[in-house]
Amino acid sequence: MTASCDTPLVLDRREGPYGEVALRRHGALLQIIANGCFLMDTSDGRSERRLVDVARDALGRRTEPDVLIGGLGVGFSLAHAAADPYWGAITVVERERAIIDWHRDGPLAALSAQAVADPRTEIVEADLITYVNETSDTYDALCLDIDNGPGWTVTEGNDDLYSPDGLTSCTRVLKPGGVLAVWSAQPSPEFEETLWNAGFQQVRTEEIPVARGVPDVVHIAVRPG
Repeated sequence: MTASCDTPLVLDRREGPYGEVALRRHGALLQIIANGCFLMDTSDGRSERRLVDVARDALGRRTEPDVLIGGLGVGFSLAHAAADPYWGAITVVERERAIIDWHRDGPLAALSAQAVADPRTEIVEADLITYVNETSDTYDALCLDIDNGPGWTVTEGNDDLYSPDGLTSCTRVLKPGGVLAVWSAQPSPEFEETLWNAGFQQVRTEEIPVARGVPDVVHIAVRPG
């Protein structure tokens, strides 16, 4: 029996270290589902692309700055960064092996194959929080999109990233004057206050209108020089 256009078709489903992750097709869209919770799809992508651009705008005239993208998702942020010669090294940290595979040789490769093959791109299979706590590398920009927002996390442990200790780790891996950009499905004044208290400067929130529903936002903050 062929699924109707209104019935999602599961293309792959796997058990990972954080539970079940699935890729499904719903009409023309590809959707990522984690533990039964909708995460993202290929319907729009403007806010994921803007996540990268706000970091670029805040950095200004740096020469080939290095960017860390937290969360591969459906690949909008990576593809947008790789299409821009402004960026030097592009590191993507993704904890789900399934999502990496879907980009390398699966259905999501149609969106990201050129970006994945870009010599500037490195995909690291790791938990983002563990990575920022342990890496010795530093970056000009951190563009983070691993949750629906600081107050709406995919897994409970992700709360640590938005805590004072988590932001201290982000500061450690940012170069002086580096930019932290955090995607969210809704604004969080509490997170803005935490950013200020963690020592970040130029803290602000930018709304990005989307095709349907309420605007997404990007929280932006700068590490002091």
